[in-house]
Amino acid sequence: MAEKVRKLYRSSHDKMIAGICGGFAEMMSIDSTLIRLGVVFVGIVTAVLPLVIVYIIAWIIIPEGQKD
Repeated sequence: MAEKVRKLYRSSHDKMIAGICGGFAEMMSIDSTLIRLGVVFVGIVTAVLPLVIVYIIAWIIIPEGQKD
């Protein structure tokens, strides 16, 4: 059987800034706090600027999900 492809959307209800972490957590069916902690860890390890640039690009490219 073919597995249904899950699309990535920015969350319209689980968001702190743009809903990117919330949308990714919904797509992966995990807690959004774990995603946010992972993003903070990666930001600290790699420097903040690359993470900010990627986040802004994702904010522009990823469409917002359906309003519940």
